[in-house]
Parts: sequence; C-alpha cells; structure tokens
Amino acid sequence: MQHHRWKAALVALTIGLSGVVAACGDDEEESGGGGAASGGGESYDMTLIAGVKGDEFYITMNCGAQEKAEELGVNLDFQGPDKFDASLQTPIVNAVAAKQPDAVLIAPTDTKAMFAPIQQLAAGGTKIVLVDTTLEQADMAESQIASDNEAGGREAAKALAELIGGSGKVFVVNVKPGILTTDARAKGFEEEAKALGLEYLGQDFSQDEPARAASIIKAQLAKNPDIKGVFATNLFSAEGTANGVREAGKAGDVKIVGFDAGPAQVEQLEKGDVQALIAQKPADIGAQGVEQAVKALKGEETTPEIGTESVTITKDNLAESQDSLYKSSC
Repeated sequence: MQHHRWKAALVALTIGLSGVVAACGDDEEESGGGGAASGGGESYDMTLIAGVKGDEFYITMNCGAQEKAEELGVNLDFQGPDKFDASLQTPIVNAVAAKQPDAVLIAPTDTKAMFAPIQQLAAGGTKIVLVDTTLEQADMAESQIASDNEAGGREAAKALAELIGGSGKVFVVNVKPGILTTDARAKGFEEEAKALGLEYLGQDFSQDEPARAASIIKAQLAKNPDIKGVFATNLFSAEGTANGVREAGKAGDVKIVGFDAGPAQVEQLEKGDVQALIAQKPADIGAQGVEQAVKALKGEETTPEIGTESVTITKDNLAESQDSLYKSSC
C-alpha cells in the first residue's frame, strides 16, 4: 500500500507520525447518538476521511485522533477509500455530507479534484480541517495540519552527516518531480547538506520503481565510486537504492537514510538496508485535527496552518522509539 501516497501526492502537502497512540475506537464506531462530552459540554459528531483507509500512516493518524476525540467527548468515525484516488474518495465525501456531521477531518487525494466535494461539505455547515494533504484553494478549511517535509529533509541530512563522519559526497533518490511532499524533503536535504559541508551531487527520480532506483544509484556509483551517503525520499526509492548499493558491492560503505516508519520501513532498518529513518507524526496530526475542529465548532480561534515535526530512528534507538513507529491497528 505504501506507494499510493507518493503517486498521488501531487496532492500532498505532507505526511506524518507519532507516539500519541492509544486505545482508540473501532472503524465501525458510528457517529450519532450519545457520548456526553467530558465536563458536561456538548458532544460533537466528526468523521476522519483518510487518503487510504488501510495505510499505516492513516491508521496511526486515526489512533491519535480517536484518543483526542475520547478526551474531548467527540464521536469520531473513520472512513477512507481503498486506493489514494479522487474518484474513490469523492463518493465517500458525498455520503458523509448526507449525514451532516459537525466537522470533517480530511486528507484530500487530489489538490484540484477534491475541491468541489469538500466545498459542498463546508457549504452544508460542516467545519473542515485538512490533515496531511491539502487543496490548491483551501479557503474553506478551519486549519491545515501536515508534516513539515522540508524540516524532515533537513533531519535526513543531519542523520546522514553523522552516519558518514561529517564529510563526503551525498546523493538523493527522489520519487517524481512535482510531488509537494517529496520535493520538499529533497529541498530541505539539499540546503542542510550544503550547510553542513557535505558535497551534494544532486538528485534523480525513481518514478516510485525500486528497479529504477537501483539503476540510478549504480550509475552514480560508476561515476562517483566514493559516494558516502544517499537520502531516499520514500519507501520504494530506499528499497531500490539498497538493492543497487548491494549489487555494486558497496553495502556497508554507502549509508542510506529513508523516510517514514511503517512496518516495511522498519524492516529495512532492522535488516541493515537503511541506516536511519525519518518518521513523521501522523497521530499528532490526527490529535491536533480534532482539537482544531472542536475550537472551530465552539467559535474559538483556530490555527490556520500547523506543521508537525519528524523523529530520526536508527537501530541504536529503535527499542525506545516504538511510540514513533506507524501502527497497523490502534
């Protein structure tokens, strides 16, 4: 499931992860009905509409949102399409709109195509909070909450600098040009790598295909046999980079930093295919989304844009970083 998000993230403002997970409600928890808010306030009905329902990033976001919803006396329903696709997400938004919830947290699967259905939801009186991804025109949103991907790229540069001893040639294997999230990661990495005195060799695009990522890094190693480190901006880029480094006989010599911390990425770290992961904080995004929606419903001031932080995970701190790993269930 991991690739969908990058493929569609022509849409993404971001993505994230966190340790704020907890016993959260089941998918089938229906909105509607009782649930008196703590402190005797009003109870609100909300729906979180993910970019993809089965993706660990969004499942983790839901866990954080459910925990915060319970704390604030909110009934929170979780929905999402089976693929990161506007044609699959639109009917879900329309069905949710028919129920007229108080608020909807949504990760739009397309910056343009999702504008009309979300605008219609807002026109019906539902408060909108955009989580993880955004729209080209996001005026209807009370708040936009996403990972700070440039900051994530800077963290990747710092992690790589440490892994390679502070100097040497570094390269970026990116996904596709024009994806907001991964382009921001590459930009942050380049700026920080240069600031740290690393020799930045540029980037190439894997088109989200591991085989292409492998051939890219082999070609780079043929030109620059002394490359010391690579930042791969997503799962498949990291997988292909690790394979290419191995095929070039450079495993162990070339350090690789990947992005995200789902089960597949953690397995790469445990196997030694990558030496560090930059994890986003999806649970934090979910929790803050519920908080901002409640503020909007109470007529309180909301924060228009919130950027969440990243965490660097290595084999050394993996044991104590369990809270930062994405979950497949709450």
